[in-house]
Amino acid sequence: MKLKFAFFNLFLGCISLLLINTKFTSNVKGEELLNVHTNTEIKKGNFLIGLKQYLGGENDSFSKKQNINFTTDKGFLNLISSNGIKHKSKEINISWVDIPIKNPKTIERIVFGPFASYESAKKQAEKLKDKGFDTTVAYPKNWEVWIPFEDDLPEFKLKNKISRKINNFQITPVLRSEYSLMKLEGPIYITAQDDITINGVNFGKNFYLLKDLYGTWTLVQKIEFDDYLAGVLPYEIGPNSPLEALKAQAVIARTWGIFNSHRFNMDKYHLCTTTQCQVYKPPRITNKKVQKAIEATSNLILTYRNQPINAFYHGSNGGVSATAGESWQIQDYSYFNSFIDGSKSLNNNFKLPIKSESDVNNFLDFDKEDFYGSNHSLFRWNKKISSSEIKEKLIKNKLININDDVFDLNSIERGFSGRVTKLAIQTNKVNKSIVLVKDDIRRVLNFIPSNLFTINKLSDDLWLFRGGGFGHGVGLSQSGAIEMAKLGFSYEQILNHYYGDAKLKKFEILSQ
Repeated sequence: MKLKFAFFNLFLGCISLLLINTKFTSNVKGEELLNVHTNTEIKKGNFLIGLKQYLGGENDSFSKKQNINFTTDKGFLNLISSNGIKHKSKEINISWVDIPIKNPKTIERIVFGPFASYESAKKQAEKLKDKGFDTTVAYPKNWEVWIPFEDDLPEFKLKNKISRKINNFQITPVLRSEYSLMKLEGPIYITAQDDITINGVNFGKNFYLLKDLYGTWTLVQKIEFDDYLAGVLPYEIGPNSPLEALKAQAVIARTWGIFNSHRFNMDKYHLCTTTQCQVYKPPRITNKKVQKAIEATSNLILTYRNQPINAFYHGSNGGVSATAGESWQIQDYSYFNSFIDGSKSLNNNFKLPIKSESDVNNFLDFDKEDFYGSNHSLFRWNKKISSSEIKEKLIKNKLININDDVFDLNSIERGFSGRVTKLAIQTNKVNKSIVLVKDDIRRVLNFIPSNLFTINKLSDDLWLFRGGGFGHGVGLSQSGAIEMAKLGFSYEQILNHYYGDAKLKKFEILSQ
């Protein structure tokens, strides 16, 4: 629950805030504190990482008791707020208060989504832009596309959610001291010479608090490429992976980050820390092997026609790679091809495409020995799922109501690699069939590790999903890269294997 003030205390607090804000005058502007145009920071070799999102909101679990505590062991912390407040201390405490808005505004928009991925949301946004609409790709909980509400859009109003929100309060950060509260405005810049601990965790240096699209706030860190990778590699491919696999991961993680640095433009930073981006955690201890891989590939990226590629990667492709167009509702990239991921002899024995249910079953039955990455725990998998479990997923995603029952499931379309691209779910209602497409299949039926599967109805209430791989299957298979490295392949050979026509190139860093 946010800090609540009785009317008298709120009145005194507002007077105090007014006096304190008047006392500290400055020409400092938000634009001078933070260059929010992502291209500039990227060209300087920095990522802006949204460490903690939705601060000050109802679901804010990071700000315990609605408070964020910054400390440093050496020297002092420096805070600069866009409204001119400057503060220097060994410890800084920022809280959130709800300040009533004098003239509340009603925000109306038409919402498209949710989408399983940024890629699919972006594709929808591009289609709407082509029709002349002003679009925003947002991530309140899932990926969505917003357009302003207009009365003359009946086809959109019937098919999509209309969001109306009245803002009566403004979530406002305040700097707390023993005797006063100082109202702050974003961006708020907090830095120190030494590392900064935030709520008991050492995160490093150079932080911002930025207001987002949803009325809440984001804790953002500016971090150099290589320091960012030191917090990605241990959680994406594992610190004990062979050195050449770590080098390959360093190159593609750097490339992916640069290519996708516009992902959170709407909230003025580049990337998040979850699987919606790349998993990042501040490194507690420097791992020598990880550091060696990063240094050996410093500033190297994969390019196509001299531009960074969209370097997708995943855990296991189940022995066959996918094209981007199979996995998301987007156009294919020419540097991704579908191929059997294994030895030359395996490629001679098994040919693509894999089109039918029987083809997929034959592929899944094939001897695992010659595939790259066959040691992954989900290289082959079986899932027995009840009709009630499927029904529960459909209800949760608002695709059916509680009175509907699942009657049948059929894969009605497959991609070149055999992955299901359209799944039809028949209910007991006449002429009521739900069709899930590409990445929405795993978003809704999230018990499925990949789209490479077959379906067998065991009884009226039980289904067997039999499949291979973990993830979307596009680009580098981490388990495949690990095995290739163990077999003596260099990181350059690994990258060439998974990214075809892409070329290694140094990313030019501007002087700071």
